[in-house]
Amino acid sequence: MPGFERGLATAKGLLLPAFAAALLSGCVVGPDYQKPLLAMPTSWSGQKAVKSAKPAQLSQWWQRLRDHELNALVEEAVAGNLDVATAKAKIREARASYRQSVGKLLPSAEGSASATRNKSAATTSGSNAIYSEYQAGFDASWELDLFGANRRSIEAASYGLDASEESLRSTLLTLVGDVASNYIQARGYQTRVALARRSAASQRQTAELTRTMALAGTATAADVAKAMGQASSTEAEIPTLEASYAEAVHRLSVLTGRPPATLTERLRRVKPIPAPRLPIPTGIPADILLTRPDVRMAERQYAQYTAKIGQAEAARYPSVSLTGDISTTALKLGDLGKNSTIGWSFGPSLSVPLFNGGQLQAAVDVARAQRDQYFVAYKAAVLTALEDVENATVSLSQERIRNGRLASSAKSYGEAARLERTLYKAGETSLLDVLDAERSAYSADDTLLQSRVSIATDYIALNKALGGGWDGVVDSTTPEIIDVTTGPRFASRAVAQ
Repeated sequence: MPGFERGLATAKGLLLPAFAAALLSGCVVGPDYQKPLLAMPTSWSGQKAVKSAKPAQLSQWWQRLRDHELNALVEEAVAGNLDVATAKAKIREARASYRQSVGKLLPSAEGSASATRNKSAATTSGSNAIYSEYQAGFDASWELDLFGANRRSIEAASYGLDASEESLRSTLLTLVGDVASNYIQARGYQTRVALARRSAASQRQTAELTRTMALAGTATAADVAKAMGQASSTEAEIPTLEASYAEAVHRLSVLTGRPPATLTERLRRVKPIPAPRLPIPTGIPADILLTRPDVRMAERQYAQYTAKIGQAEAARYPSVSLTGDISTTALKLGDLGKNSTIGWSFGPSLSVPLFNGGQLQAAVDVARAQRDQYFVAYKAAVLTALEDVENATVSLSQERIRNGRLASSAKSYGEAARLERTLYKAGETSLLDVLDAERSAYSADDTLLQSRVSIATDYIALNKALGGGWDGVVDSTTPEIIDVTTGPRFASRAVAQ
């Protein structure tokens, strides 16, 4: 028992300093993160500065385009898009990294066992012994987080996880906007193709009328050629529009995670260009700090790299670890733990960085420089967001004004073309006047359709700039590939190949 008491006294003498060190584990080094306060405009340009501006209505904003097909495509894209799948995988990666960081705070333990057959060296009498030896052991270690290196690592990993989640939201925002924009473009090309065909058919009728008049001697062959040429010129625009339409449909298919031609039949039926409900509230500039996922992601990355300074700083301070092991050895397997030799060791170890050529301080300087870069990136993201909203607001408001003028122009040119054709049939005007009026009417109608597409596109851009994206539930826990057999097994030829 005296030997046991001496061992106990020795263990206490070693444990007391270790526990004292553990009490210091609440210490951290490096800067604590504080969310930056940026000066923001009180209102958007052209907006009256009021205390309670109506907030932007961003939830499912695409539904205000009132197109059921678009609504369905958005949901399909969220479920099947490959960029979204990649962003979800990055979230799973960040979660795993966070668990790794948390694990560093906890002790680690390992078990070992061995069985050997031994032959002792021959003695002076020439005899030797052959015997079996069995050994089992247990090792444990725990690094005390004296200066918060591991806690800063957990902090950085937590911010990194937040950033990856914001990255998914940013990907969804871009995806919803791209689906809506390409759908609007597709419907716009469909409508423009239909207009070109109607205009070409009307111009063909003018050409046939001119041919009839030429047979009657009231028009010339040159007049017939001019009329046919204009109809052909209008028809020549159709293939270009059809190609652009096909590209938009192909892009929509890929955005939903399917082969390019998947939606060709589904979208073949011509539908009008979706028109949004306008105007829409835009809130105040400070709202984008909360609604724009790319801004929130930049802020989380800035926080992450602030915590990494503490990691680098802690490496410059001493570190203490507790290690211990116990082992038992016997000549028979059944004697382990009963009739065997038992050995153990326990105690702290101290590591102090004395000289490293300035590497540790340089690592701190690197971390600080990286933090500064992400702070600048955060401010840049805020400015870009403000710029996006201002640009989209101006584009939408000016396009609405332009659309009103184009509608009036198209109506006037259409009426002029009808009057010119009537006068031409009566022989009271020239063919050139008719062709010019028809060309102007077609151009005005086509420009008006493009303006309607621009209004819808600017509406989409404004909602994206304000931070409107997918606010539904997205499952990021299920992996893309589910491995079935991952445990120990005999390697097959296929594995070897």
